[in-house]
Amino acid sequence: MYLSQLSLKSFRSYENLELKLTPGISIFIGRNGEGKTNIVESILYLSYLSSHRVANDLPLVQLGNSSAYIRATITNPDREVLVELEINGERANRARINQNPVRSQRELFGLVQAIYFSPEDLDLVRGDPSERRRFIDQLLTLRSPRMAGIISDYERAVKQRNSLLKSRSGIEALIPWDKQVAEFGGKIIAARMKTLSELTPIFNEIYREISAEKPTTINYKSSIEEPTLNHEENTYKILERVNATRSAELERGLTLSGPHRDDLILVLGDHIVKGYASHGESWSIALSLKLATFQLLQNDGLSPILILDDVFSELDEERRLRLIELAQVAEQTFITVAVENDLPKELSGIRFNVKAGQVTPLAP
Repeated sequence: MYLSQLSLKSFRSYENLELKLTPGISIFIGRNGEGKTNIVESILYLSYLSSHRVANDLPLVQLGNSSAYIRATITNPDREVLVELEINGERANRARINQNPVRSQRELFGLVQAIYFSPEDLDLVRGDPSERRRFIDQLLTLRSPRMAGIISDYERAVKQRNSLLKSRSGIEALIPWDKQVAEFGGKIIAARMKTLSELTPIFNEIYREISAEKPTTINYKSSIEEPTLNHEENTYKILERVNATRSAELERGLTLSGPHRDDLILVLGDHIVKGYASHGESWSIALSLKLATFQLLQNDGLSPILILDDVFSELDEERRLRLIELAQVAEQTFITVAVENDLPKELSGIRFNVKAGQVTPLAP
């Protein structure tokens, strides 16, 4: 799978952008603020239906406009798919597939799979649990697009339940939402644990190759005791926990049990990585997580797009070489750099200059 055409209208810094793309490596060169990351953000939006940079869609719409548009042609071995997405800052987005309107933009999930690596990925290691929850949930939706609906329904149920808790509603009003939180939450925990069981051995092996000094692993920390791969068992345990903590939930106005309270615990040697690992070790772990994600999706028979956003200037020679190997294996890779000198000499590809919202192909 690769993108053969990308069009942006009123998206971030781009009033109108038309890009013809090919398999292999495409490199976007431009100083900070010129618009190169806006290009990869649009691709990631097609993959996850959310921005990796902002919490809502309004900043994606160019000032003076009511909507932004992303249009992409996705080329698969057996067919081409045209995806059109209208992003509206203050109302529901609209989407079309092969010029046919779809009932929900969720139907776009699975059409574009992308793995993204940037300096901000250090937050996977050093940041809040929400960063690691987002990482595993995005992986779930890449592997099984139907999980996007389950995650969305779960978040809606938690939000509604929290609203009832804050208003001190009675138990009768809470019970239907207890069940929804438990049912959707049980499925999410089971899916996370299954994916983690397959991801962890790959992650361990990759980290050993990058940094053989200490072993590493990933543990799942849950708000329920002994979570399992059986979603019905998880549902039962969430309901038990909800009943046991109801007084505390009413007092705090928050749902205290479920996957929105869970975390991935990264362990290096005998220590938890957060607060212990050095800068170099943290980079190795973040890189290993992304490399393992790419490998897992390949094992699933998928061919994700690889996006490397301003990372080469941050990495030492060994880690740069690992990314170069991956870039050369991926069917399509997008790379952004501030200056051409940041590119490793071993890396070749089609190059574009990005300046003031204009993208110009560079001569080979």
